[in-house]
Amino acid sequence: MVKYLNQDEAISIDLELFNEYKFSVDQLMELAGLSCANAIYKCYPNNRRVLICCGPGNNGGDGLVCARHLKHYGFEPFIYYPKRTEKQLYQNLTHQCETLDMIVSSHPIDCKSIDECYDLVVDALFGFSFQPPVRADFLPILEALKRTRKPICSIDIPSGWDVVNGKPEDGICPDMLVSLTAPKLCAKSFGGRYHYLGGRFVPFQLAEKYKLDLPLYSGTENCISLK
Repeated sequence: MVKYLNQDEAISIDLELFNEYKFSVDQLMELAGLSCANAIYKCYPNNRRVLICCGPGNNGGDGLVCARHLKHYGFEPFIYYPKRTEKQLYQNLTHQCETLDMIVSSHPIDCKSIDECYDLVVDALFGFSFQPPVRADFLPILEALKRTRKPICSIDIPSGWDVVNGKPEDGICPDMLVSLTAPKLCAKSFGGRYHYLGGRFVPFQLAEKYKLDLPLYSGTENCISLK
């Protein structure tokens, strides 16, 4: 049984990946975003029009990488990025998407627009370091995600959920969750159809130290179904 992490464990593992094992942020982001794109391709091969909602942190960076790979897989990603960051890494990721003729917009999107224009939504707004309350910039998109009829794929954490306690009473209900590195405790209350683990990069010693009991990935796969 794969281990489900609390917030402190997830933060500690990330710090060790950076400090002890010398991974860079952009390296982990690339691995995470690629595994998310591959999981989406497996579960939604025909849902080509994809709205990717990106936050200002690492979760949003994962979403930008995911968008780039989905574009190469023949999908039609549209990136909603309400609050960009000035950090060079995110500017580079955004530029890479724009040079593939993807639209990156901060213009507000409502539920009606999502239902009319897209087949799938990728939720890359907040990661496991999220602390409530939700900032005002992101309230409209979260409200839209609560009401949309389209399936939602959340990256690592469904945005707005408590990392340990899971879905709040009025939280979003994703159809798919792609956990990264190892699932977080909130994933135990996930009730959607698809739960994948992405990121076949965890050093063996680190997995043993935290007793992650990670599943065996098949062949060259970098994502694996947990449900």
